[in-house]
Amino acid sequence: MKNSNDHDHLLRQHLKYLLRDGGAHAKFSDVVLNFPANLRGRKPAGFPHSAWMLLEHMRIAQWDILEFSRNPKYEPPKWPDDYWPKTQAPPTEAAWQNSVHSFRDDLDAMKKLVNDPKTDLLAKIPWGDGQTLLREVLLVADHNSHHLGQLIDVRRLLGIWK
Repeated sequence: MKNSNDHDHLLRQHLKYLLRDGGAHAKFSDVVLNFPANLRGRKPAGFPHSAWMLLEHMRIAQWDILEFSRNPKYEPPKWPDDYWPKTQAPPTEAAWQNSVHSFRDDLDAMKKLVNDPKTDLLAKIPWGDGQTLLREVLLVADHNSHHLGQLIDVRRLLGIWK
């Protein structure tokens, strides 16, 4: 019979796997890398978002969940205005690259929280209203998966998905 330390370790391994693009989902890097610069701001016909809008929304929302999870002085951004970019296209190549890198950095920070054995995944976050880190990690994975699927739809509709 496994003890609780084995279960805790196994749970953390599963969560890290889920966060790093595990399972049946496409990998973040496969979807955003080599995205043609001239198409990053284009909304496909009948689709409400461009790749830039989705990438920035993913970055902002993930950062928000991470900050809530680790910062006792957390202040939520204004919904929905602060969760979406102000422009349909990235203003510069650097903006796109910075968004990709920031997304990865924040995802790594969430994985570090999960990996830290001192982090109680089931303890209520003191400045929240009942949330746990486990819930926030699952929220990140779920939210990212949803919008990554939309990014794939954008690529398909633009004719640039395999």
